[in-house]
Amino acid sequence: MLLGTALVLLLLGGGTASAHAALRATDPEDGTVLKSAPRSLTLTFTESVGLLDDSFRVLTPKGERLKTGEAAHGAGGSDTASVTLPAKLAQGTYTVAWRVVSADSHPVSGAFTFSVGKPSPATVVVDTGPTENPATESLFNMGRYLAYLAAALLIGTAVFLAACRPPEPARLGRLLWAGWGTLLGSTLFLLVLRAPYEAGTGPASAFSLKAFERTLSTRPGEALLVRVALLLVAYFFVVRLLRLGESRLSRPWQAAGAVLAVGLALTWAAAEHASAGIQVPVAMTSAVLHVLSMAVWLGGLASLLSLLHRASSQLPPAVVARFSRLAFGCVTVLVVTGVYQSWRGLGSWKEITGTTYGHLLVLKLIAVALLLTAARLSRRWTGRLTATATGAEAKPAVEEKTAVEEKSAVVETVPERVGAAAERVGAAAERVGAAAVSSTSAGTAGASVVAEPEGEAPAAQDPDDAVPTPAEPVSATPGQDARDGRRTRGRDARADAAYRHGLRRSVLAEVTVGVVVLVLSTVLSGTLPGRAQAEAAEAGPATGGLPTASVTTVPFAVAGASGKVQITLDPGRTGENSVQAIVYAADGGLATVPELRLSFTLPAKQIGPIDAGLKNKGGYWGTNDLTLPLAGDWQMKATVRVSDIDQISVTKTVRIVG
Repeated sequence: MLLGTALVLLLLGGGTASAHAALRATDPEDGTVLKSAPRSLTLTFTESVGLLDDSFRVLTPKGERLKTGEAAHGAGGSDTASVTLPAKLAQGTYTVAWRVVSADSHPVSGAFTFSVGKPSPATVVVDTGPTENPATESLFNMGRYLAYLAAALLIGTAVFLAACRPPEPARLGRLLWAGWGTLLGSTLFLLVLRAPYEAGTGPASAFSLKAFERTLSTRPGEALLVRVALLLVAYFFVVRLLRLGESRLSRPWQAAGAVLAVGLALTWAAAEHASAGIQVPVAMTSAVLHVLSMAVWLGGLASLLSLLHRASSQLPPAVVARFSRLAFGCVTVLVVTGVYQSWRGLGSWKEITGTTYGHLLVLKLIAVALLLTAARLSRRWTGRLTATATGAEAKPAVEEKTAVEEKSAVVETVPERVGAAAERVGAAAERVGAAAVSSTSAGTAGASVVAEPEGEAPAAQDPDDAVPTPAEPVSATPGQDARDGRRTRGRDARADAAYRHGLRRSVLAEVTVGVVVLVLSTVLSGTLPGRAQAEAAEAGPATGGLPTASVTTVPFAVAGASGKVQITLDPGRTGENSVQAIVYAADGGLATVPELRLSFTLPAKQIGPIDAGLKNKGGYWGTNDLTLPLAGDWQMKATVRVSDIDQISVTKTVRIVG
């Protein structure tokens, strides 16, 4: 259920992730004109970055790639990237395209220019392409979501079994193995996709042995590899936990489980924002505690919900009470670590409303508030259920004690009364014997038998002469007591059922909102913190990378031929613009066409069409003489002729700024 909910949220809320590490400065600065050629290029970022084999691409004024040295970190540390240049550079404008991997394991890219001597008449604009391949990005993000959810299932279910000791631990075996297997599978999946994700290539490039070897040498790759190793060890812990039954884990096994859980949490903290920026040791500790608390809480909720719905017998309230205390501790840790991480990520109050990180954080706080409300209801139902169970256990004990006391009183009274009666019977027998002797003597002497006077009532019998029967327990209305007992037990059973039903609903609400919180946490971990975004904004336009160039891709298909035209307007502003149009075939290679025409119309001002007058430049079509007089949304019409009689026209909207 957790995994299915996450996939639904992923499909509904999927999209390109926000920027992560931001470019703070370039040396030389973007757009500067230098008297002499620099010997190296240095980029400074808001957090530490990882380097790729192709982190720098430097294009000459003619559009040819310049041979450079190997990319490395600069003197400023891991938040810098540097590359050496040849000793002599020709006069003109050079374009630098860069690509690195931020500390949170996401790739970032951009471009900037600098000129030697004087600028070139037309700047070569390089298309850095999408930062992430859409297919690879979607698959990789799906793996990240599954890994977070699986970790919650694995760690939370294991802690629930060890700490709460439910009566049917085998029923949680499927949940525990699902968490372990899904986490192992998603980790291997992320490890394979790591290289194409960083390079911005398609999923098919994941099977490159060289790329995989490079992945294992990076920090995110090492973290994933360590996670796989920990999960293989965790297999034996899971087997031991399920064989244990309801008894407690020994202390060595408890220590081993704690080490495994902390190690798994560290594999996330070491590859995300906590490993870069300010107060890294404190941030790493906070991140580990945050991940573990969330996992124990959500995984425990999933375990509790599974037992409440599927257990063959009623779940003892003591188990629910143990988890309630455990969840309260997790909430406390989450609040403390969450406040610290929010302060570290934002830096100031204004970043809450002014950054994407702040917006996501507000959404997460709202979801957490709903989660705490549901948790409070669960604690209330747990308290009522525990109180009902305590009363139900106490009543039979009291009734049994009362019955035993009454029976004891009866047993003690009967022998005493029987003994007294036996003494009175003996005395009566002596008197009868004496009377018989007297009567016999009188008969022998000729005397008549003495009889009591007729009509005279017999003498009153001495109460002590009566032989008593065993005394019955004193009870005014025994039938009424039984009916009252049955009625009370019925009320208790109905109350118990109602409390369990309420607990199931509140726990279900907790699990649902908890999944939303976990998804928001995953997105938040891959978003540029507000503090870093503010620092990047203060650095100026150098972080943008060619902000004035306008690049538009126009797809076409006609007469069995298909492909796309990449059209670049530089600077993409009012006035004179240079145009470069490159035709690509369906397989991505360069294509030649007999004719390519381009015209611009501004409907709002009834201007146009203005013909760009493209000319075949040998490999691409271009012109430096396009003048667009006004700012606005221009309709760009591209006409591609693929044969003497076959052509197609496609219109795109292009925004021209003033």
